[in-house]
Amino acid sequence: MGGVIPAAERAARAALTRLAEPGDAWLGRAVAGLGAAEVLDRVRSARAGEDERLGHYRVRLPALAADRELATRAGARVVVPGDDEWPAALDDLGERAPIALWVAGEGQLADAARRSVSVVGARACTAYGEHVAGELAAGLGDRGWTVVSGGAYGIDAAAHRGALAVDAPTVAVLACGVDVPYPAAHDGLLRAIRARGVVVSELPPGSRPTRRRFLDRNRVIAALGRGTVVVEAATRSGAKNTAGQADDLSRPVMAVPGPVTSAASVGCHELIRGRGAALVTDAADVLDLVGDLVTDARDLRRGEARPHDSLDPVTLRVLEALPVRRRASADSVGRVAGLDAPTVLRALGLLAATGLADAHEGRWRRTPTATRAPEPPMPG
Repeated sequence: MGGVIPAAERAARAALTRLAEPGDAWLGRAVAGLGAAEVLDRVRSARAGEDERLGHYRVRLPALAADRELATRAGARVVVPGDDEWPAALDDLGERAPIALWVAGEGQLADAARRSVSVVGARACTAYGEHVAGELAAGLGDRGWTVVSGGAYGIDAAAHRGALAVDAPTVAVLACGVDVPYPAAHDGLLRAIRARGVVVSELPPGSRPTRRRFLDRNRVIAALGRGTVVVEAATRSGAKNTAGQADDLSRPVMAVPGPVTSAASVGCHELIRGRGAALVTDAADVLDLVGDLVTDARDLRRGEARPHDSLDPVTLRVLEALPVRRRASADSVGRVAGLDAPTVLRALGLLAATGLADAHEGRWRRTPTATRAPEPPMPG
């Protein structure tokens, strides 16, 4: 629990984020077996006969001297396994779990991740994808769920903004330091995320993004959410990589369908058709898969209620036989409906009582209220 992590271990984990790249399985095994402080000591001492892999980490040792007070200057805090703020979901990554996280923002990461969904997609998104991502994120936020994404252009930004629009927390997982506004145009968005949620990175402040780092951070996005939704994705995309990471973690993978003519949705259609992703269209669909059985249950979807919905089949048959503009006798209505006179009269009485039919001098017609009743089915 929080407060029991030795200061030396915490500092060593923070230092190792400077020396190693994210997702380093070898380092993960070493820290699990020896502890971060011992691993850092071995890196520094360069003891003869030890694993030559340690030499790779020594290259960046000079950078540690400049890292004093780094967290304070960047407005960040270091969160490590065992802290109250450490999301237990990240432990599912095993030896590829982050050594430590740099976190900035007013939110509490573990709380935000407890009920969270990852929403990802194309940077070069369409207006359709941007709209769907924003609406989906807002719907999740309205229901008390956190949206996790990557802070990038396109779908990521739309998802973050959708959550912020309903004053819901959102988590941005970056492929650079939490103090580096990347892309630069998202400086304001990242500040807004900090104010309502958290910005997270495995990389220490000042770190710049690389292609490899974007791919490595995808596993953190996938692990933090109970499931991952892909809104738009091309055939080759980082969003599909995140979906693959989620699948490897046995998290539900969901995809939003798009126009069949849109190249931006080809990846989503491939996920649905070939990789078993669930087709979702809104927040309710998503929570059907990842939500809590009672808390997040939704009402059964129904079409628009119509005046004739509650009619029994015989009465509906009489309603369908009634003219709209002219009037007809009960005998004429019976011939059209194919029903005997007593049955027709009983049905006409019920229709009159419910305001769906009226009579004048013994002749009947539908009322305006009933004009939206269905047409009789066509034969064949």
